[in-house]
Amino acid sequence: MKITTKNNRKKGFTLMEMMIVMGIIAVLAGGMIGLLGDFDEGPKIQKAENEMRALSATLLQYKTLGGRYPTEEQGLEALVTKPTKDPIPRRHSPIKALAKDPWGNDYIYKMPGTKDPTTYEIISMGADGVEGGGDDISSQDAQ
Repeated sequence: MKITTKNNRKKGFTLMEMMIVMGIIAVLAGGMIGLLGDFDEGPKIQKAENEMRALSATLLQYKTLGGRYPTEEQGLEALVTKPTKDPIPRRHSPIKALAKDPWGNDYIYKMPGTKDPTTYEIISMGADGVEGGGDDISSQDAQ
């Protein structure tokens, strides 16, 4: 004996179901594109941290040759041009130029640093270009 059902129509998706699925896919794809847009900041932050490490090594060389770190007034420019105002380093091995941070701003040099007053601090103002704007990167942050 064969049992039949009342609903023998062909199975498939309705136009409405297809539109709902397409809408869900569009929302998910849009969210992924939005997330991908934020990934370009990661490499810039990494580059800024690497440049700060390089500047730190140059500052250590400056201290080794000159006896002390540059003052805040002398700034990072003391790495390029030998200071003419006290304290003048005993010896000087200049670098060619100072790099700008990945957002095109000059690095800020503080001596003493704000987080550790026993040493210097190098700061990138980050994407907003404003010191203290919340996205600053400091050489004194835990790395």
